Amino acid sequence: MRILVINDDGIHSEGIKILAEFAKTLGEVTVVAPFNEQSGKSQSIDYHNTHKAEKFDFLDGVDAYYVDSTPADCARFAFLALDKVYDLVLTGINRGYNLGNDILYSGTAGAAFESYERGVKAIAFSTNFSTFESAKQSLPMIFDFIFKHKLLDKNGIYNVNIPLEPIGIKITRKGGFYYTETYKKVENGEWFQSTDFVPTYTDDLQVDINAVMNSYISITPMTTDRTEQSVFKELVNLTK
Repeated sequence: MRILVINDDGIHSEGIKILAEFAKTLGEVTVVAPFNEQSGKSQSIDYHNTHKAEKFDFLDGVDAYYVDSTPADCARFAFLALDKVYDLVLTGINRGYNLGNDILYSGTAGAAFESYERGVKAIAFSTNFSTFESAKQSLPMIFDFIFKHKLLDKNGIYNVNIPLEPIGIKITRKGGFYYTETYKKVENGEWFQSTDFVPTYTDDLQVDINAVMNSYISITPMTTDRTEQSVFKELVNLTK
């Protein structure tokens, strides 16, 4: 299996090294990651400016590159600039959960979406900001679950969140916001965005936020389709 690994925390992150090291047990690994942290970049790309991309001394047996741009641009570089074909893309491991509406902003998810749009199945991984240890220990169990239940045959893109000391795995759907947001004025016309965690989760373990906050690994099937299919089916005959 030929595996591409990307993240949004940057090529120096511990999380991507853990993910790439595990990916080596599955097949041939290529890493393409931002040079600096690119959190919150979603699936944005920069096609107005040049960006630097060079080989990087990463892990033994891993062909690695850094790209001075967004996670989605890392995916584009891997697909368009390198003479390689990939069977699977893994993104992360992100330092901090990507739950609920985080998925809309996440560069980790954005790189997975970009890869899936280019025809390769993808899995995004995130964990608690305090440590990667639970994620590292959980990767074998997660992949055993994915392969045993043939999840990648059923859907092409998943979002995985790994809590501290997980007690099991739940298949989930995307939740909403689980934090409050404010703009704070600093000085000289400058403002700072601030978020605060709000523990409003419930015992509905089919929602990603609730599952993780109740110590379950959350696996959410995702889609890149922005069409509301039910409304499309209802309205399409109006213009025939």
